Amino acid sequence: MTKIISSPSCGNSPKMEFLKEFNIAFAKGDVNFLIESVTDDIVWNIVGDKQIKGKVDFAGELEKMKGYKASELVLDQILSHGKEGAANGTMKMEDGKIYAFSDFYRFKGAKGVKIQSISSYIIEVAGFIKVNS
Repeated sequence: MTKIISSPSCGNSPKMEFLKEFNIAFAKGDVNFLIESVTDDIVWNIVGDKQIKGKVDFAGELEKMKGYKASELVLDQILSHGKEGAANGTMKMEDGKIYAFSDFYRFKGAKGVKIQSISSYIIEVAGFIKVNS
């Protein structure tokens, strides 16, 4: 079971709540939710590693990652404005490795919740990082 710690209050922002659920789905390996949340022409840029284009390749990449589950997800910030959003935090994996991440999202439209592109910045960290605000 994945422990979820979420600092941001998504309150009355449906997009922020969606991004929270998207990140939780990623941590839990909920491939179906993730695939249904993106456009057919999704572009996922994992900065410094690779770029995945299209829903089919996106699904394939998620399937490869499915075996790597997070034991803990800490969401420090979630932001949204118009067609853009962002989330950052840390993920502790079941193997003990810890990753800090920042993801930047572009939605298909200002009112839509389908993600058209993601830029992910991910680094492995030596110890657990907790940001107190």
